Amino acid sequence: MQRRRLGNHGPELTTIGLGTWAIGGGNWRFGWGDQDADEAINAVLRAVDLGINWIDTAAVYGDGESEKLVGQALARIPANQRPLIATKCTRIVQADGSITPVMDRRSIFTEFERSLRHLQVETIDLYQLHWPQPEEDIEEGWGALAELVQQGKVRHIGVCNFNVAQMKRIQPIHPIASLQPPYSMLVRDIEQEILPFCESEGIGVVGYSPMYKGLLTGSFDSQRADQLPENDHRSRDPRFQPPQLGIHLSLVGKLKEVAAALDCTVAQLAIAWTLRMPAVTSAIVGARRPQQIESTVAASDLSLDADTLRQLDALLAEHARALQEVA
Repeated sequence: MQRRRLGNHGPELTTIGLGTWAIGGGNWRFGWGDQDADEAINAVLRAVDLGINWIDTAAVYGDGESEKLVGQALARIPANQRPLIATKCTRIVQADGSITPVMDRRSIFTEFERSLRHLQVETIDLYQLHWPQPEEDIEEGWGALAELVQQGKVRHIGVCNFNVAQMKRIQPIHPIASLQPPYSMLVRDIEQEILPFCESEGIGVVGYSPMYKGLLTGSFDSQRADQLPENDHRSRDPRFQPPQLGIHLSLVGKLKEVAAALDCTVAQLAIAWTLRMPAVTSAIVGARRPQQIESTVAASDLSLDADTLRQLDALLAEHARALQEVA
């Protein structure tokens, strides 16, 4: 499996990292429905078996449930074979289920210790501010992460969902190892300003949702969308509802033809497309069951030639025009 260095001074990461948002279950606002704990743990173990060397999680995923399951998986792996761990802070689940953004130093230190307990580790390889909220506090939050690095409790620090102006504000406090933004064929906002900035500043980019929550797997259809349970946040996502859903599924149908010519799956094609950008260090690929990561991991070694990229550019331009017509 291919590896790329995270920014100028970070670790070498496999170009696919395991994402564990979905294994947080359905008992929180942005859950993915019910989750079998054993299958989640086995998905983590299988990802490591397949050569993936880093796992992404967050304290807010299931209000700690995702971190706990990752921790249980890590406990089964010999210390010298364990993957790198990335987690996030600054989102607090309240008793009523609402999520509060908190960026103050004291809260971050409390969250950090909780994450260590859940993950059953003594240090975090990559600790990240989850969202730039409250925006007026991002300097305080980033300063807290810098303190954790100075104390030897965190190896590298990064941000998620930040824009260029926000990254410029915190850079003087401590170098940014990485940015984690959404990036897929359906969400391309970072290509105009953010990717060039990160490349020029030596900031690694680890894109999340390269298959856009399952829409770009090739196995999602309108019937499955209709059957999404209430505790799966995708049931409230406009991209999973008409008229957008039909436009997205039409694109997927055309992607299947491209994938067939390359002898790969639509999911592998969608992931490899995000990795075509040299500024992208790794794609975060979610899995709730071992079979899911088994079916996507080959994207790490899939290269897309110039003709294929031109074909995909044309399909995506057509798709964008169709979306504009229903906007």
